Amino acid sequence: MSNKIAVYRKEHFNAAHRLHNPGWTMEKNNTVFGLCNNPNYHGHNYDLVVKLVGEPDPETGYVMDLKLLSNLVKEEILNRFDHKNLNLDTVEFASLNPTAENIAVVIYHLLRPKLDAKLALSIRLYETERNFVDYPA
Repeated sequence: MSNKIAVYRKEHFNAAHRLHNPGWTMEKNNTVFGLCNNPNYHGHNYDLVVKLVGEPDPETGYVMDLKLLSNLVKEEILNRFDHKNLNLDTVEFASLNPTAENIAVVIYHLLRPKLDAKLALSIRLYETERNFVDYPA
């Protein structure tokens, strides 16, 4: 029987963005993205939940030391995205529409190489209290 267990780290960051497809007309962008296509951008208070699944280490009892996970999220995600305009201030979204879906995928790919391969990783990103995404699904 497997002793796999899930551990979670919840973090928070604030960021501005604009949802916009430069290949579309302004009318189509407004139809598809509505207020999120504001040329002056808009912001969100994102809640990020990082989930790791694995077996506890027999010596420590940890799947992963959550202080180490917290430090990793701070270094790789919060320092990169918190209080930033995602469209203008980050290389990750210079040409990628910063939807919640795309942000979650980017976060996953920033963290995955820094974690033990035996740990399963998933990302839950709340854009609002009612709207959130999971990656992988």
